[in-house]
Amino acid sequence: MGNLKGHSATRAMRIGIVADHGGFELKKDLIARLRASGHQVIDYGAHELDDSDDYPDLVVPLAEAVAAGKLQRGVAICGSGVGASVCANKVHGVRAAVIHDHFSARQGVEDDHMNVLCMGGRTIGPAVAWDLVQTFLAARASHAARHLRRLAKVAALESTTSKPSRRRPR
Repeated sequence: MGNLKGHSATRAMRIGIVADHGGFELKKDLIARLRASGHQVIDYGAHELDDSDDYPDLVVPLAEAVAAGKLQRGVAICGSGVGASVCANKVHGVRAAVIHDHFSARQGVEDDHMNVLCMGGRTIGPAVAWDLVQTFLAARASHAARHLRRLAKVAALESTTSKPSRRRPR
């Protein structure tokens, strides 16, 4: 794959993408761009515009595939990106975030090992979305000790039951 403006060379990846009715049109645009860039794209739906679809029904299968290692990265789109992010993060092993800017698209992967990019189909246009996806895919996870230490603390949260913290604010 060629070197994209503002992005380091991105190797072809197996990418999953999903959108509810709020991100349906943006998803179609991104699928075409991803395939033209040489990526293998798995479309998790919606496959037709349906204003009554529910993002959890669509996002969970994508998130499970990312967590199982069947996909290298995932892209989830709903109206704002928030619902997709909340839902994806309920799947153990998924690190998803709503991203609106170039810095966070890169840093989320590098420092936080983000593996699902969430965006709002009603909040950003196709050019910005494509820039964010390219940045997300080009980024590589850091293995610096400070990042791994922080990630281990996050992973520990996944393995414990949800209990109120005993720490008191200062």
